[in-house]
Amino acid sequence: MKRIKLWIIAITACVAVMSSCSSNELTPTPKSYFTLWNDCEALTALQEYVEDVTNPNSVNFIAESDRIATFDMDGTFVGELYPSYFEYNLLEYRVLDDTAYSSKAPEDVRQTAQEIRDFVRNGTKLPDHFDMKHAHAAAKAYAGMTLAEFDRYVKTYAAKPANGFTGMTYAESFYKPMLEVFKYLEANGFTYYVVSGSDRFICRALTESIGIAPNRVIGMDVRLQSTSQGTEAGVNYTMGKEENIVRTDELIIKNLKTNKVLQIVQEIGKVPVLSFGNSGGDCAMHNYCLGNTEHKTLAFMLIADDEARDHANREKALKLGDQWRKDGYIVISMRDDFKTIYGYGVEKTDFSF
Repeated sequence: MKRIKLWIIAITACVAVMSSCSSNELTPTPKSYFTLWNDCEALTALQEYVEDVTNPNSVNFIAESDRIATFDMDGTFVGELYPSYFEYNLLEYRVLDDTAYSSKAPEDVRQTAQEIRDFVRNGTKLPDHFDMKHAHAAAKAYAGMTLAEFDRYVKTYAAKPANGFTGMTYAESFYKPMLEVFKYLEANGFTYYVVSGSDRFICRALTESIGIAPNRVIGMDVRLQSTSQGTEAGVNYTMGKEENIVRTDELIIKNLKTNKVLQIVQEIGKVPVLSFGNSGGDCAMHNYCLGNTEHKTLAFMLIADDEARDHANREKALKLGDQWRKDGYIVISMRDDFKTIYGYGVEKTDFSF
């Protein structure tokens, strides 16, 4: 009898241990998505928001089909201070340094590229409305290239070392903490889109490496046509099997300010519930998001206030931060909120020309 009792006690203990082990194996440790962030107001706001709107028992619950987030690119999750926008640097290189094209560049395109060079090397002020001047010049500078050729051209330039940094190419110059935001949102049923002022196909080339699908990239657009289409309207011309799609020199849209909203309406068809940006060109997109009357929303602005790790103007950034808060946006401080910007091993240096 004694022996039977001892056996029962032993078996019970084993079952308890096995149950405990099985339970530990089945219960995963909660994943930490934000290893590159410091504790901060912005991160807390984002996490509390996501926990709320993904909770089926919350009055603020949002179905996955409506969990739409929009992100600007330059200065929001890709560097823009080396020493200017990637697409500005690319045009400068194309027109003034690429011997295969330089001699063919129209005079107005050459002037635009020179204005970029004077800006980045001498601090010369860019002309008013330069974003549009650049857009028209860029349309001309890459006209005639097939989309595959343009994609290769962008990626080849992006493989160069990022000016003003060691340990990083342009293609690698993502804000690593912001990439964690993408993963976190995706894990919680959000669909995110890139809505940039930069050329759509530049954005696609740069974001391919971080897994952003091309149909979730919205940007500046030029008119496209097939290689043998000539002056025929697309509605009157049937493309042949052997043809490719090429860029033309006709600008369709510069995707800034309210144009961002119009493109979101055209291409996404839903009002975002989250919006991320870093400049006045993103305010319209933020306001469109915050004006969503069906769902709880948030809008975030990054400020480039880290002079030690990036080529930032802290005084200007702090003033912008004050303005963004007044406008109802949540501010992300790159200096205070990010443990690293471009990743460990990347260091800021002087620019080289």
